[in-house]
Amino acid sequence: MPRIAIIGAGPSGLAAARALGKRGIEYVGYEASGDVGGLWDIDNPRSTMYASAHLISSRTTTQFAEFPMRTTVDYPGHRELKRYFGEYADHFDLRRHFRFNTKVASVTRDATGWAVDGEHYDAEHYDGVILANGTLAEPTIPTFPGEFAGELLHSSAYTDPRMFDGKRVLIVGAGNSGCDIAVDAVHHAASVDLAVRRGYYFVPRYLFGKPSDTLNQGRPLPARLKQALDSRVLRAFTGDPVRFGFPKPDYRIYESHPIVNTLVLGHLGQGDLRVVPGIERFDGHTVRFTDGTAADYDIVLLATGYTLDYPMVDRAELNWTGMAPSLFLNVVPPSFSGLFVLGMIEASGIGWEGRYEQAELVAAYLTATPERQAEFRARVSKPWPDLTGGYHYLALERMSYYVNKDAYRRAVKKATTRLEKP
Repeated sequence: MPRIAIIGAGPSGLAAARALGKRGIEYVGYEASGDVGGLWDIDNPRSTMYASAHLISSRTTTQFAEFPMRTTVDYPGHRELKRYFGEYADHFDLRRHFRFNTKVASVTRDATGWAVDGEHYDAEHYDGVILANGTLAEPTIPTFPGEFAGELLHSSAYTDPRMFDGKRVLIVGAGNSGCDIAVDAVHHAASVDLAVRRGYYFVPRYLFGKPSDTLNQGRPLPARLKQALDSRVLRAFTGDPVRFGFPKPDYRIYESHPIVNTLVLGHLGQGDLRVVPGIERFDGHTVRFTDGTAADYDIVLLATGYTLDYPMVDRAELNWTGMAPSLFLNVVPPSFSGLFVLGMIEASGIGWEGRYEQAELVAAYLTATPERQAEFRARVSKPWPDLTGGYHYLALERMSYYVNKDAYRRAVKKATTRLEKP
C-alpha cells in the first residue's frame, strides 16, 4: 500500500484524508496553520477571510454528503464553517494524521517517489503527494500608471469594515468579494464607489422562497435552455443591472461566475454606492477613470481575485499550460508521477462533495489493480472529456480551471467506477 503526503487541511485536504483513510491508505498531512479549515479559519495567517463572509452557495449544495452540517442556516458564516470542519475532522479522526504549524517549502521528485521538505524539519519521502492547499491565497494585484497617495490594498488584507470609517473608498472589481465588501463599506465610509470594466449577472440568494441554487437539482437542462430560462427569471426578480450603472454583460449567464449578492443593487438604488468605469491612472489622491472623469479617495481596495499558484512544486511537474496546470480531470498530471491536485476546480454548485469525489478518484487509482491503473493512464492519451457542459466560459485567468458541475461530476464518477472494477 502506498504512503501519501497531503498538503493542506482545508476542505480538499480533509476530503483527501477521509477518502484515503476509508481505503486503508497510509497518509501524513501537512498544514501551515494551527488547525483545520483552510481559508475558512480566519485566524489562519494564509486565510483571505473577512468578518462578514458567508457561503455564497447554500448549505445543502455545499456540505459533505456523509456529514451534513448541524445548523439549519441556509448560508452559514465563516465561524460556523470553521466549527463544521473541526467536527468533520474529529468525527472521522483525521486530526491525528496532520502535522499542524508545519509549512511545506518544497515537494520534489526523487528516485523512489517524492520528498516533502520544510524549513524546520528534515525531508520525508512518500510514494505520492496530494496538493490540497487551495486556490485563493496568492492575490492578483494589477498595476496602474501613476502613484496613489492614499491606502492601496488587496481584498485579501480586508477583515473588518471599521477600517472604512469616514473614508472615501474605491473598490476595484465587482466579483462576489468586491460586492460583499461594498455592502459592508456603505455602513461606515463617507462614500463608496465600485470600479468595473465588465457587466455581471446578479443572482438572489432566494427564489420562490428557497435558496436559489437548490432549484432545478434534478436532471440538468441543456446549457442554452437553462441560460434562456434563468435569464428570464433573473430579469423578473432583479431587473436589469445596467440601469444601476453596470455595463451590459458581453457574455451569457453562467459563462462567468454570477454574483450572489443583490444587496449591492439595493444600495445602488438608494444612492449609497456608485458604479464608476475602470481606472486609467492614479494622480495622488485623485483616481482618473477611462471615461475622462476623476474622483478623490482615501482608500483603494483591489477586489481583483487570486492567481493560481503551487509554489512548492516545479511547474513542469504540473504540466502548467498557459494560465493553469493542464491536468486530466483537473486532478492528475499526464506524467502520472504520483502527484495529484485536489480543489483545482471552480463551478457553480459543485460544493465540497465535488472535492470529495476528486479524492475518491485518487484513492481508487491508488488501490486499483495494475490493469485498471494502466487503463486509466491510457485514457489520458485520448481526447479528454468535455467538462464544460456546453457552456462557453470566458477566457480569463480566473476561469482557466472552471468546469460545469454536472459534466465534471459525471466524468469523475465514471472514471472512479472503472478503477473499482475487479
